[in-house]
Amino acid sequence: MGKESTTGAGSIEVRTIRKLKIRLIPFLFALYVIAFVDRINLGFAALTMNRELAITSQQFGFAAGVFFLGYFVLEVPSNLMLHKLGARVWIARILFTWGTIAALTGFVQTAHQLYILRFVLGLAEAGYFPGILLYLSYWFRQREKAQAIALLLAGIPVASILGAPVSGIILDHVHWLGLSSWRWLLILEGLPAVVGGVLAYFLLPSRPSQAKFLNDDEKNWITHELEREDKRKHETQPVSAMQTLINRRVWYLAGIGFAHGFGTYTFSFWLPQLMKLVLTGSSNSLVGFLVVIPNVVGLVGMILVSRHSDRKLERRYHMGIPVAFGGVALLLLGATHSPALSIALLSCVALGVYSSLPVFFALPSEFLTGFSAAAGIALITSVANLGGFAGPYTVGFVRQSTGSLYTGLACAGISLLLSGILALILPGVAVPDRPNQQPINTTQV
Repeated sequence: MGKESTTGAGSIEVRTIRKLKIRLIPFLFALYVIAFVDRINLGFAALTMNRELAITSQQFGFAAGVFFLGYFVLEVPSNLMLHKLGARVWIARILFTWGTIAALTGFVQTAHQLYILRFVLGLAEAGYFPGILLYLSYWFRQREKAQAIALLLAGIPVASILGAPVSGIILDHVHWLGLSSWRWLLILEGLPAVVGGVLAYFLLPSRPSQAKFLNDDEKNWITHELEREDKRKHETQPVSAMQTLINRRVWYLAGIGFAHGFGTYTFSFWLPQLMKLVLTGSSNSLVGFLVVIPNVVGLVGMILVSRHSDRKLERRYHMGIPVAFGGVALLLLGATHSPALSIALLSCVALGVYSSLPVFFALPSEFLTGFSAAAGIALITSVANLGGFAGPYTVGFVRQSTGSLYTGLACAGISLLLSGILALILPGVAVPDRPNQQPINTTQV
């Protein structure tokens, strides 16, 4: 009898998790690809936009980063609204408004208009990524969390793998109705988010109880499993939503995220211009295709590292070592002007920053739940996104002052190293594992 019960439980576990991955992850992945394309396509637009609007390196860095100031302002309130109103309604609202604003950015005439639209775009998209992280916590247990997040965050390199060649081709060939190609780039890549918003409203269930693709037994099983984990979190380290905002561990993670975001978004926004600099005289289309190489390497690393982290239920080393490795690669970038070696180092940077991301974002839900998770995840990602403002702007300022892009990139490399060191000395926390087992420590391999 006991054996049959165990077999039945295992069967429903495998079946339910498989259904969740098949029905939720691909759609969320597609939405995140759209989100990240809209977030970083300014880097490709800059290849022709900067000259037409007479934008300096410092102004471009500010325009790229000011998005994250808008994101920071509404991040926590937006995530709390998602938890209260439900993912289906709130995610659809976010997608529709940011897609509209992203497309309108293609009509700006001055640098100051670009600043305003980028800031408003950040306001519109605020809460999207932490909202998705919170949403995943409604469906996946801790031991599937990093891999589920990795499948979602795979949208970051895939956005470049798919978007970079398309962006390069648009810049070289699309000049419809007398509008510049960079304008069409922003318009055409903004519209999919509007469509995604409509689809999200009809296709995205807010909770397992609303999932038509699960039968009653499966709904009850995953609900019971998640409630059991939440209960253990409350027993081992109870944290209220208000306590979360002053929790030392939350702010420690936010510090890691800031240093990581400083380097990661510097890499993302400046990669097209850096590749153009390395490949002197190359077309925008060729630049777009070669940007794919580092992102493919980062994608593979992201999946493998997150899978290993989930299997070992270890986060600290899986996060700290890769991001420190990426920081060293970024520091070495200025020591060579060989196109092949530069692309190899850029691939190492992508491997480091991307493979550490899903492990990092699996950490908050190890000790937070409910409204505390909504507030904590939003706070951590909002501070991390301030790094997304500081990084590109610092590189633009340094390049404007010194005439060297590599000096600015060295600042980003140091920031990634700092993020890795902070991750390696991160204190442990008890994590719920399996029924009838004691919680384990995340710093144990």
